[in-house]
Amino acid sequence: MKCNIRRRAAALLLVGAALVATPRAEIIEQVLVKVNGEIFTKTDLEARQVTALRALGQQVDPASKPSDAQLKKMVDDVTPQLLVSVVDELLLVQRGKELGYTLSDDQFKNIVDNIRKENKIETDEAFQAALKQENMTMADLRRSLERQMMMSRVTQSEVVGKIAVTDEELHRYYDAHLKDFTTVPVVTLREVLIAASAGSPGESDAKRRADAIRERALAGESFEKLAADLSDAPSRANGGLVGPLSLEDLASAVREVVEPLKVGEMTPVLRTTVGYQLLKLDSSTPKQTKSFDQAREQVGDKVFEEKQAVESRKYLEKLRAQSIIEWKNSDLQKAYEAALQKVNAPKPAAPLAQ
Repeated sequence: MKCNIRRRAAALLLVGAALVATPRAEIIEQVLVKVNGEIFTKTDLEARQVTALRALGQQVDPASKPSDAQLKKMVDDVTPQLLVSVVDELLLVQRGKELGYTLSDDQFKNIVDNIRKENKIETDEAFQAALKQENMTMADLRRSLERQMMMSRVTQSEVVGKIAVTDEELHRYYDAHLKDFTTVPVVTLREVLIAASAGSPGESDAKRRADAIRERALAGESFEKLAADLSDAPSRANGGLVGPLSLEDLASAVREVVEPLKVGEMTPVLRTTVGYQLLKLDSSTPKQTKSFDQAREQVGDKVFEEKQAVESRKYLEKLRAQSIIEWKNSDLQKAYEAALQKVNAPKPAAPLAQ
């Protein structure tokens, strides 16, 4: 299915190119945008679009067989954010070159060796074949890895390395997100179910049977054995055992009767859509909230992630402001600017800013 989507997407993109292209003798490649003089072409965009559609293909229902119109909509949907990513990548790579970052031969060899090891590729021939499957050469792979390395190092040195987190920020985040550090009670139940349809002739008899089982359990008989011998639920095979279950996952009506129970206690006989049910609390894990010290590392990660997202956005805004971005296609420029507005739209005030 993924390959089919990829082929049809590529075909759609080629058709679109045919509608706007002039004879190859006049134009070899169509430039879409220049970023500080560095070009990004129609072919580059099409490759990015196909890659994005391949990722989307993993989420497409194989039975749905999306039409060409649906695929075109997918292309239109992914393109604006792709354009933002492309420009930002060009800016980061250019900054990496300014800072003198390069991928050495030894670094490249180590990365390739790790890729081969992780994918259990033992020979050079098999690795070359794997690259060919992805329409890549070794030179393409090196360029891609070097660009990733440059972007990573620029982000590390210019953004991540300059972020500091104070204890005050940690405490503020912890206090504002206390629920995130609180575990929900978990219960394990045992059940007996006497099946009965509403309004059926046997309904009253089913209720009497369920009441009688409850009385026998209260008198000291093993609830587990009663469930195994008399229950109509599939759980009878496990002595009526159900769970562990988060208390929040229970239906509200069930939760109301289960939550006050102590271990070993039973509910009254409950009327359900399938019959009469009796529940016993077998075990329970109470709600617990981590102390600040216990949650400190987790809180630190969350605060750092939030600050990194903010600072990364600011840094890219600065790079864009200092750059010359020349669009050669007005439609793509509009799509880029619309997507950029979404990226830079004011976010709800975070606890750190309170």
